[in-house]
Amino acid sequence: MKDSLYIEIMCKQRNCRDNVVCGDVFLSNRINSENRVLAVLSDGMGSGIKANVLATLTASMAVNFVKEHRSIRKTAQIIMDTLPVCAERNISYSTFSIIDIDFDQTVQIVEYDNPKCIVMRGKDIYTPNWKKIELTTPNHKGKILNICNFTASIEDRIIMMTDGVVQSGMGSRNHPFGWGQSSVEEFVHATVSKNPYISANELSTTIVNEAITYYDHGVPSDDTSSAVIYFRLPRQLLLCTGPPYKREKDGELAEKLMSFKGNKIICGGTTIDIITRQLGLQYMISTDNNDEELPPEVIIDGIDLATEGILTLCKVAAILESYHSGTILGCGPADKIVAMILKSDSIHFIAGTNINKAHQDPDLPEELEIRRSVVKRIAACLKTKFFKDVTLEFI
Repeated sequence: MKDSLYIEIMCKQRNCRDNVVCGDVFLSNRINSENRVLAVLSDGMGSGIKANVLATLTASMAVNFVKEHRSIRKTAQIIMDTLPVCAERNISYSTFSIIDIDFDQTVQIVEYDNPKCIVMRGKDIYTPNWKKIELTTPNHKGKILNICNFTASIEDRIIMMTDGVVQSGMGSRNHPFGWGQSSVEEFVHATVSKNPYISANELSTTIVNEAITYYDHGVPSDDTSSAVIYFRLPRQLLLCTGPPYKREKDGELAEKLMSFKGNKIICGGTTIDIITRQLGLQYMISTDNNDEELPPEVIIDGIDLATEGILTLCKVAAILESYHSGTILGCGPADKIVAMILKSDSIHFIAGTNINKAHQDPDLPEELEIRRSVVKRIAACLKTKFFKDVTLEFI
């Protein structure tokens, strides 16, 4: 992938009625050694556990076979031959949409019986050159794969959906044939036109939420999924904490901070003193204190967020390590840092290595770790749990 391009991927789903599992399955894989990105959305027959098993098998095989550069035709045939046969219908069935994005931004999309992907080029719908491939093996003769190839550009989006989106509201007075592919396209076009930089997360959520409104009482009678792939410039964040090992490096730290193109966070009273002194900036303590466990924020012109150091970073690490889809962030300094981190793609830490002797006091709580350890802990969590691009610099 080109260095200037970041690929954001997100899928939102709603289960059919009160099913505890979704019959649609979405899988994605970033192959760092080849600079490739794979994504698969599969819809298993029916709903519930049986559908989930079919869709999981399909999505897993599709990711693994495409990863190995197997031909699309062969991949589809193997998937269809491998799926277990439904005892009630005597058929095995699971739809799929496969997207393979190569290092040079070449995109290949392969679809079997899923609604057609919507491709956006900026605010406009883009129609790639779709081709149909008919399978010829005896077991699958006549089945059609839809395939297209194109080169992605910055601000392109690819939207995948299952039937639960385009068929939502089917049989109702207002939508007897469902929401419909063309209506979904119009909705996506209007949404992106209104908010050109809408994230993959927000767009996929918006599509699913809109589809749900067409079902009776807002309860989906089919699994409803939308996955969005968004090609954009990376959102960058710099977090500076701690004074440099040598005082002579104070000016270098300030220069690195001010020349950084992205959001900026400073953690630590001494670090704040260094930056404001070197750059001639004024600062004031915020009168709002939304976290009784931490000192209040510091307001500095040109800096997005400035806070206390070690205590705040320890809490940031704890929030990130326990974070899950139901986590609701508060308004305190640590919560704000976490929110900014999670909205960023590339996070760069600059940690000063001048040790504050107060942090080595044995009478202080054990969790009050030295700065370098806390930063490494946060970085490791961001890499392994949130798949962020993280770099560390010690000064």
